[in-house]
Amino acid sequence: MIVNILLHWLIVLLLAPILPGIVSRVKAFAGGKAGPSVFQPYYDLVRLFRKQCIYGRQVSWVFRLGPVVVFASMLIVSLIVPLGMFGAPLQFSGDILLLAYLLALARFFMIAAALDTGVSLEGMGASREAFFSCLSEVALFMNFITLVLMTHSYSLSPMIGAGGFGIWQEPGPEFLLVVVSLFLVLLAENCRIPVDDPDTHLELTMIHEVMILEHSGVDLAYMLYASMIKLFVFTALLIPIIFPYSSPVSAVNWLIFPAGIIGVALVLGILESSRARLRLNRVRNLLLIAFSLAFFALIVVLWRG
Repeated sequence: MIVNILLHWLIVLLLAPILPGIVSRVKAFAGGKAGPSVFQPYYDLVRLFRKQCIYGRQVSWVFRLGPVVVFASMLIVSLIVPLGMFGAPLQFSGDILLLAYLLALARFFMIAAALDTGVSLEGMGASREAFFSCLSEVALFMNFITLVLMTHSYSLSPMIGAGGFGIWQEPGPEFLLVVVSLFLVLLAENCRIPVDDPDTHLELTMIHEVMILEHSGVDLAYMLYASMIKLFVFTALLIPIIFPYSSPVSAVNWLIFPAGIIGVALVLGILESSRARLRLNRVRNLLLIAFSLAFFALIVVLWRG
């Protein structure tokens, strides 16, 4: 059990930074630029882990504790999510609730740390994060309810088909609705375009990045690493549904998962290269669409019996 957990964490920690690296490379290529290396996020993390943290006089223990709790929460969340066709090391009935509440715990401490600085811009970003997360959590739970009814399982690994073809044994329109809805939730939860631009430097329009402006050194590394793991986790949720193929050869299954990671990263890079971010008052419409798609998928499941 312990060996499985350590191996799972090793894979997550090694692969998580490659996602934003591929996305940045695709965006640079689409813009006709050379762009940074796909391994640039690794270099940034190493550089930040070597630096010391600088704290303002006005911050309290909440600001210091925030990055640690956020990073630890994402590590535990990663134990619940399977890697392709390989089940998660932490599985039990109702683990989807633990996943959702750990995401909420990380978000709470990120918001609390931003508010603790007393900086108006960070408070503005925290307010936006709290509002949009309320809508994305509803859409996420609606997708979980749909998947529970489709698979009759309350555990995430068998729910999304890890270890076999799972819910794809009887394909229907509800699968497409769930995939699109989860992809929209991925964009919102990870503050990607069109919800937010992670590369912007205009504080008035930022959501996630503006909340970590006061962090530095190791604390900033924890925050950035946690955001990479979160993007990796939501991508890993989609891969077993989009790529349900399972081979009797274990090595082939290990190759399918990285291929899925690269495929989702390419889609994100193309999307962010071809679209601008939405106006903030229209982001809620995108999240309502994600909820509506999941709700319609639920209706289809109930209608099909």
